[in-house]
Amino acid sequence: MAPYIFMERNGIHIIDLNKTVAKIDEAAEALKQIAKSGKKVLFVATKKQAKQVVADKAASVNMPYVIERWPGGMLTNFPTIRKAVKKMATIDKLTNDGTYSNLSKREILQISRQRAKLDKTLGSIADLTRLPSALFVIDVMKENIAVREANRLGIPVFGIVDTNSDPNNIDFVIPANDDATKSIEVILDACCAAMQEGLEERKAEKVDMEAAGEGAANKGKKKATKARLDKSDEDAINASKAAAYMKEDEEA
Repeated sequence: MAPYIFMERNGIHIIDLNKTVAKIDEAAEALKQIAKSGKKVLFVATKKQAKQVVADKAASVNMPYVIERWPGGMLTNFPTIRKAVKKMATIDKLTNDGTYSNLSKREILQISRQRAKLDKTLGSIADLTRLPSALFVIDVMKENIAVREANRLGIPVFGIVDTNSDPNNIDFVIPANDDATKSIEVILDACCAAMQEGLEERKAEKVDMEAAGEGAANKGKKKATKARLDKSDEDAINASKAAAYMKEDEEA
């Protein structure tokens, strides 16, 4: 972390905020491009002071997040995690259609507890149908298992890195205090705003493409109509010529 430290005072390392701002801008631009391409970024923060902030910010841009215990193998063993999510969806479906109404109270209670447990750990990633395109980690030292899994699969990692952490395994380092809620909130505000901008640009491009497609289709229809009209005119002219010719023959 030496390149990001401004000075040391009374045994406390002070981060160079100019470098923090530059790194936030760099990370925000990369996150914007990921969001614009329609891919997902998985936010990870299991420490108490970051949980709620991360949940709110990730939900605001419709991105998955993990704020409870990191399920080991969530990335490296993703198919198994998907099975657990599908199981949760199956329980919901069977509950809604009345299948469980014939069960005893004890069995229903056991199923409800199982559903609550799955929802607590996997509810926030229920919409994650494939591996995320990037990982955003709040405390890289605490979430070292998640970082290692992402490194193994070649998934880029964005991380808020404090002075006591190792930035070597992080692709986009954001040097900052990862224990202060306000610090985390300011960084997430900037990053999520960039992601929202990317999502809006994607939406606008989609609308433009649809409009262009409709325009091309209308142009094609006009050409086809004109071709049909031209053919009708030609047929009418040929018919009148034939009638005139027959009349001449009759007179002759």
